[in-house]
Amino acid sequence: MLHLQQLELLQFRNYTQKRFLFPKRITAICGSNGSGKTNLLDAAYYCCFSRSYFTRPEQTNVLHGAQGMRIEGRFSNAEKNDTVCAIIRETGKKELLLNGEAYKQFSQHIGQFPCVMIAPDDIGLINEGGEARRKYMDTILAQTDPAYLQSLMLYQKLLQQRNSLLKQLQEQKGSMDVLDILSDQLSVQGQLIYEKRFNFITTLKENVLRFYQQIAQADDGLQVNYQSQLHNSPMRELMQQSLQKDLILQRTTTGIHRDDLEFKMDEQAFKTEASQGQRKSLLFALKLAEWQWLKQAKGFAPILLLDDVFEKLDARRMHQLLEWVCTESDSQVLITDTHKERLEAHLNEIGSEYEIIQL
Repeated sequence: MLHLQQLELLQFRNYTQKRFLFPKRITAICGSNGSGKTNLLDAAYYCCFSRSYFTRPEQTNVLHGAQGMRIEGRFSNAEKNDTVCAIIRETGKKELLLNGEAYKQFSQHIGQFPCVMIAPDDIGLINEGGEARRKYMDTILAQTDPAYLQSLMLYQKLLQQRNSLLKQLQEQKGSMDVLDILSDQLSVQGQLIYEKRFNFITTLKENVLRFYQQIAQADDGLQVNYQSQLHNSPMRELMQQSLQKDLILQRTTTGIHRDDLEFKMDEQAFKTEASQGQRKSLLFALKLAEWQWLKQAKGFAPILLLDDVFEKLDARRMHQLLEWVCTESDSQVLITDTHKERLEAHLNEIGSEYEIIQL
């Protein structure tokens, strides 16, 4: 089991200087809104991913009025101990070190310390557009398949270049020969990404359905489908068909950057038919299925970070989720709540040994 033993924060968000120890498998972090609960979880996530869980400029991670910040996390896994250190210098330069050695590329760090975070805003994974669901797929696969991450990074770079060239061609600049080369290169990476996503979703959706039924105590006719233009034709063929459209619109209209996950309930769109409790149940099912995939791929349980997940969740669903997290999973769990007594009552009922951090 991967275990975060301690975190040291220096000028990170609302923390001037603070050390936190996590001796138990389950740690409950309690405090009022604005006390720093989410920031503490995000510091743990930062050590695992070299970035914040939330989309924000790096400088906003620095304590207001300060220059630079530092996060140090100490991990254990079996008999191995590691120290991860993330630094933003006073100059704004960012550094990431593993056991004192700086990474040349931050992407080399992804997947070494897998974790899964669930936060209130994650409901956008169900309610919002396809970008959130593509990010969900990519975040999981990047942690378990370095070749996927490299293909994805190259695809995004090539896509940007191709879109830029399409705009130049509209102004009668650039070269169609170069466009053809970029299209070929983009197609190769896109096809690789599609095939890996397809295989991944086949396994993932089985776990999503299983976890949903466990949390909601009903299947609700839930369906999870992978949508991709590449289901019907290879990407290179699709790009040839859409060339004129791309030239007119000055952007690449076909490819894996248009992929999506579709959720249905009794053949209807899930987000329009589902109750708030059903949406929360699906969100947790997606995240626990992510946990399951990472554990199977890595051979050990990733860390679970649960941020205020019980808000607007009924007691039955809350208990079902906590019971699985605390008794059936073998993960280290960091969980936040504004109501200490509520969280303690559920943990005591389940019979889990835990530590309380009061902020």
